[in-house]
Amino acid sequence: MELEQALHTARAMVLADLSAGGVAEPDVVSLVEDAVAGRRWWVEQWPEGAEFLVGLVAQDVQDALLDRYGRWPLCPVCASGDVHALEVEPELGPDPRWACTKQAVLVARVGALASVLGG
Repeated sequence: MELEQALHTARAMVLADLSAGGVAEPDVVSLVEDAVAGRRWWVEQWPEGAEFLVGLVAQDVQDALLDRYGRWPLCPVCASGDVHALEVEPELGPDPRWACTKQAVLVARVGALASVLGG
């Protein structure tokens, strides 16, 4: 996959999930842009890592949101107990998915949260 296409795909998939969760505000979109820019250098150094960009950008945005706004995306599986965020599984691999690690359930592919959140 060409570098620019891989970066655009990662950006689009993470933005789709942010939109599905109703948090795609301009300042949050800026976090996505920052994550994509940061991963550009990384993938230029390791072109074989292009297939991992979607999951890495999702994790970067999730980390940035935690620092500034709180947990995202919140788990739609666990109806009770501590509120927690979904995690990207695998952490470094192709075809990343959002997972509830408390229930050991894959919830949705990164980029497809709308299918479970109804957004």
